Amino acid sequence: MQSIEQYMQTVGNQARQASSVLAGTPTLVKNNALSAIYTALENSTAQILAANQQDMAKAHENNLDSALLDRLELNPTRIKAMLHGLKDVIALTDPIGEITDLAYRPTGIQIGKMRVPLGVVGMIYESRPNVTLEAASLALKSGNAIILRGGSEAINSNQAIAEAIQHGLKASGLPETCVQVINTTDRAAVGQLITMTEYVDVIVPRGGKSLIERISNEAKIPVIKHLDGNCHIFVEAQADLHKALPIALNAKTHRYGVCNAMETLLVDEKVAEEFLPRIAELYAEKQVELRGDAAVKRILGSSVVDVTEEDWYTEYLGPILAIKVVTGIDEAISHINKYGSHHTDAIITENYTLARKFLTQVDSSSVVVNASTRFADGFEYGLGAEIGISTDKIHARGPVGLEGLTSQKWIVLGDGQIRQ
Repeated sequence: MQSIEQYMQTVGNQARQASSVLAGTPTLVKNNALSAIYTALENSTAQILAANQQDMAKAHENNLDSALLDRLELNPTRIKAMLHGLKDVIALTDPIGEITDLAYRPTGIQIGKMRVPLGVVGMIYESRPNVTLEAASLALKSGNAIILRGGSEAINSNQAIAEAIQHGLKASGLPETCVQVINTTDRAAVGQLITMTEYVDVIVPRGGKSLIERISNEAKIPVIKHLDGNCHIFVEAQADLHKALPIALNAKTHRYGVCNAMETLLVDEKVAEEFLPRIAELYAEKQVELRGDAAVKRILGSSVVDVTEEDWYTEYLGPILAIKVVTGIDEAISHINKYGSHHTDAIITENYTLARKFLTQVDSSSVVVNASTRFADGFEYGLGAEIGISTDKIHARGPVGLEGLTSQKWIVLGDGQIRQ
């Protein structure tokens, strides 16, 4: 029997070889492979749902928290959304081979940049089995091989999805090792994956803060990541409250266990007396616990829990919301930049100048005007799907789609020139 180290070395070597094949694979062949995967997944829906039910039953036995349960669950609607996302990836323009900035130099040579795959992507994620398909499809379209290591709680779901992907790859003539799903739940596999510098070019972790912190601290390979999603909405004094109410409700309650859900609501003191009772009534219907400062408690009463300093930093991933009354846009921006996670933050205002100021000065990977933070997602941004969200400032920032899985290399076109 192979050791974990031997197994991972085999997986890494296979991925590197597959990436060499993919780098030169035409768009038509990649799209044919994705279409074959679509058909295989559609035909395997019943098996995938049955596998997911096994995972869900075990998760309930193990008392997995509600946010993870929500991320783990698959149903016919979510399967359809996965397939729709795959269709969108097929329809996207293939970035590989694109040449830009081509220009002549005085010597007669032409200099430009060509977009190329990163090579081999290592993906480590928790709960969400839909990530298995999203990551695989984006990797294939962008010419990258990918190694997927899902959480133990989703092992059956991931293996069922992986089986359909392998079927599609085989039917299209591409190496099945273009997409490999690690078949062990042993955590030692993660330790191996994030240090295999000879085989893996980038690591993408998706999951809880502790997982991403571990990967960031221990990886010897570049990491595309965000630690958490402490997202804000600021209801500015000149907000249209008919817009602000449904936006603030949607951003908090549409889904709790997601990284783009609002966790802190900031309200300008000029509209707090009018806005807070109305939004509090809507939150009460959804049984959202409100934690507020003294101004919020004065307006809403004893039903509000005292907010703590720690609350401003917290990603609740559940029906809890921190609320603060602020003196204006400068205090709102200062609060967001101090306590936020640089993920997604929004302003509700009809003042164009203040909207521009917010866009310019809030230091987040997505900044939104008059819309829900829930739009910060690769699918909603037109990326087809996303392999993750990055709050870093180098290489990729915000939702990471096809282009985030590519790099550029300089190309030089000559006709016999020599350097004098």
